[in-house]
Amino acid sequence: MRKSPRPRSTTRSTPRRELLRIDGRHVAVTMRLNPRARRLIVKVHPSTGEVSVIAPSSRSLAHALDFARKEMDWIAKRLADVPEPVSFGIGAQVPFRGEIHAVTPGEGGPAPVWIEREGDVSAIRITGRSEHAPRRLLDFLKREARKALDARVQEYAGRIGVKPKRITIRDTASRWGSCSTTRALSFSWRLILAPPFALDYVVAHEVAHLRHMNHGPHFWKLVREFVGDVATPQAWLDENGPCLHRYAPPPKAG
Repeated sequence: MRKSPRPRSTTRSTPRRELLRIDGRHVAVTMRLNPRARRLIVKVHPSTGEVSVIAPSSRSLAHALDFARKEMDWIAKRLADVPEPVSFGIGAQVPFRGEIHAVTPGEGGPAPVWIEREGDVSAIRITGRSEHAPRRLLDFLKREARKALDARVQEYAGRIGVKPKRITIRDTASRWGSCSTTRALSFSWRLILAPPFALDYVVAHEVAHLRHMNHGPHFWKLVREFVGDVATPQAWLDENGPCLHRYAPPPKAG
């Protein structure tokens, strides 16, 4: 993310899109007005590769494409890091709790979607028509994420006698978790794709903010009391986290 000096703010407007030639190909750049922004900001979505420029005022919005042109080298580097997308369709290979599972059709199982293991082979079995599989798989992963995250939050929060105002599961591009000043916790459902130690660390990090709304020594002491090792999950998320954004259902999945 790159930033420019802060211009004035005004009202919102309809996003507009222009093409920018980067590394020999045309890249769509979406320009949006957001009065809450402090300055012009260029973003590249880590999973979709969508390029956008956020402007805080109508005056700065008029210069958004020029600002993107100045950042073409940075945009090109970010686009090169965007992993190839993996569809949620039958036949895909999808991680679940850090272990790769084959997505296969199933009949007569205990639920519309379930985990099945035969020896060293793990599979996510999905009933019904193949065109419905992506949505069913996404719903399954979100439910599993909700269960796992709720359980870990309750455990860690219970240890120190705190309680979050609410827990929200989202699909965020820039954060695995967050804790607001109102004590609301938010997590990415994609953590269910990661190994359990990575999910545990993110939950411990955000629950610790319920006690310490900073990253001082007392905060990190509490996180380590929850999970012990923090370096391993941090390193795993830094190295492998961007790849978790490559898994997605088609836009019009049933």
